[in-house]
Amino acid sequence: MMQQEDSDLFWEEMAGVKPLKVNDSHFNQSTHLPTDSQLARRAAAAQNEYLDKLTVDPALILPVEPEEIISYKINGVQEEVFRHLRLGKYKTKSVIDLHAYRLVQARELLIDAVLQAYGRGERNILVIHGKGFKSKPFAGLMKSAVNHWLVQLEEVQAFHSATREQGGTGALFVMLVKSEQQRVVASETNRKGSGFR
Repeated sequence: MMQQEDSDLFWEEMAGVKPLKVNDSHFNQSTHLPTDSQLARRAAAAQNEYLDKLTVDPALILPVEPEEIISYKINGVQEEVFRHLRLGKYKTKSVIDLHAYRLVQARELLIDAVLQAYGRGERNILVIHGKGFKSKPFAGLMKSAVNHWLVQLEEVQAFHSATREQGGTGALFVMLVKSEQQRVVASETNRKGSGFR
């Protein structure tokens, strides 16, 4: 008898409730994506963390020769994708030129450029670090620092010295990981079976 009263009370309370529709404005894909302010807070936190982590002390940076070709990729980057990066086949919207700055300024600009490009969903950027034949305390200081910093940025999945037309060994093609928004969109596209990777 007590259970019947509870059930009656429940249905009485639920009388005016309407079920959500899948296409209801309160329930859509965009609710799974972070807001612009959340993204800005995350980027600021990441930038501060990177500023603390990435050294500008030349004694802690492994020297790279000015004309040396440098490359890096994390596990999981397909050889064909890396080959396209190396050959400059991917379009870059963002270009950051660091070679005229001091290390402290360059570090901040690089971190900011990577985080901003990542936040906009860009996958490839061009970083110009110069060759630094005359830099002190060793030749190739900025190039060495950029190489050292990029391998520590979680948003970077690969980089390679640019083609001669794009700056050669004085610049890098940098490939970023997919942003959270891109992963959600790709997941939805693959789930629906409409589209190709």
